[in-house]
Amino acid sequence: MAENNTLLEKLDGLVSRFEEISTLITDPNVIADQKRYVKLTKEYKELGDLMAARKEYLQCLNGLEEAKMMMGESDPEMKEMAREEAAACEARIPQLEEEIKLLLIPADPQDDRNAILEIRGGTGGDEAAIFAGDLFRMYSKYCERKGWKLEVSSANEGAAGGFKEIICSITGEKVYGTLKYESGVHRVQRVPATETQGRVHTSAASVAVLPEAEPFDVEINEGEIKWDTFRSGGAGGQNVNKVESGVRLRYNWKNPNTGIVEEILIECTETRDQPKNKERALSRLRTFIYDKEHQKYIDDIASKRKTMVSTGDRSAKIRTYNYPQGRITDHRINYTIYNLAAFMDGDIQDCIDHLIVAENAERLKESEL
Repeated sequence: MAENNTLLEKLDGLVSRFEEISTLITDPNVIADQKRYVKLTKEYKELGDLMAARKEYLQCLNGLEEAKMMMGESDPEMKEMAREEAAACEARIPQLEEEIKLLLIPADPQDDRNAILEIRGGTGGDEAAIFAGDLFRMYSKYCERKGWKLEVSSANEGAAGGFKEIICSITGEKVYGTLKYESGVHRVQRVPATETQGRVHTSAASVAVLPEAEPFDVEINEGEIKWDTFRSGGAGGQNVNKVESGVRLRYNWKNPNTGIVEEILIECTETRDQPKNKERALSRLRTFIYDKEHQKYIDDIASKRKTMVSTGDRSAKIRTYNYPQGRITDHRINYTIYNLAAFMDGDIQDCIDHLIVAENAERLKESEL
């Protein structure tokens, strides 16, 4: 029972905090402070799950004790009931312990954020760009299923279709926590549309999923931003040549980790509405700086977690899409399935679930609860 006791001690230690928050979230002063209120309701929900698990855990532990005492009864029916009760509790207790351990691991605070998704065609020229387009479609379909909103912020199309590079922002619930496992090199093996001999080629695209910065995370002195406007090119009818809707932003940023000042240049030409383009450019500047400043944090995580891949070279591939065999393999967790068509249609949840389970197992090992 020793392990039960350490888990129970951990849970008992949280009871008073749960009660304190239950009172706080009904306090008008707290409700008025939106930021604090949101934070507390989130903690209330997380602790609520732990309290529910604690209640069931205690019931099981006590039920087992009682059943063991009843096994000494002379009445055979009572004995049989006690035996069944004990067996049920003994089966449920280890399951509950695993659930509780997972609930006790602190969640990555970034998980709840929205995300910036960047897909770039890698080795393989036109075919890599076409594959990057296929991946973009796959994620778009997946976002639709999840009820998330996807907005393209910049795209550079490939000569034969697809994208050399496409960047979009995704908003919804727990976007970063769900999609962060997609970061890395995705490799495709298939006969390209551009190939006449029917030979299978291998090409790759890299995916990066970054947590979107909140406005208060990054200190930007907006007075120091230099703005230019210019005419957006592209097919846009008569409007394009008259209106300077494209915006260019330059900003001198001092890297807090190295102390070096570098100029950041961002262009935004997506919409014909200059204020909207300005807003998008600013949000990209924030995310860019946030990302740079969190590089150390990300490096620390990457070294700890083998499940995340950060480099763009082909050797660090995380997943292979083999069209002739209709096969998908995720190399980090040796996960292979043969439903490529459905997968490319956005049916990727099962693979993500497996990655989350593997990640949790790693984290359990780290925290050694």
